[in-house]
Order: sequence, then C-alpha cells, then structure tokens
Amino acid sequence: MGIRITELHCKEVICISDGRRLGFITDVEIDISCGKVLAIVVPGPCRILGTFGRADDYVIEWSKICKIGPDIVLVDIKPDDCRFPRHKFNLPF
Repeated sequence: MGIRITELHCKEVICISDGRRLGFITDVEIDISCGKVLAIVVPGPCRILGTFGRADDYVIEWSKICKIGPDIVLVDIKPDDCRFPRHKFNLPF
C-alpha cells in the first residue's frame, strides 16, 4: 500500500513513548538519488502567543514511524532527540 506526500501533510504526529502531540507534518526530506523518503518535518511549537516565532523543528527519521493511520502518524522517538534549529534547514515557514 502506498501513500502520497500530500496525504501525509494533513496528519498529526504523536509520540508513543509519552503520548505527546508533536504537531502536523509540513514537509518531507527525500533522497532524490534513490527516491526514498528519509524523514518527516514537523514545525516546533509556537513561542509566546505565536508572536515570537517557533521553537526548533522536529525532524523524524522515516524508520522511527510505527504506524500511519487515517488521521495520525505514530512515532517511536523521544521528542528531544529529533529537534533541530529552524535556521539550520532554511525552511520557508
């Protein structure tokens, strides 16, 4: 069974280790030489009332995804282990 990247965009990511809701998938990282999805990107939580930008993004390796359901994606990772600064990836959002 396959899934389109546009279908991933609407799904919420939940960490199974502590039940924390990480947010919604906004981007994917793809290795174009072999055509594989390497990771999904979830923007970090908003800072004070959303006026001071966002915290670091969650970049979750594809191998850490346990289950993709109709509305959610379950991942087996500690949220602090997959945080990366926003400026490091030059993401447009």
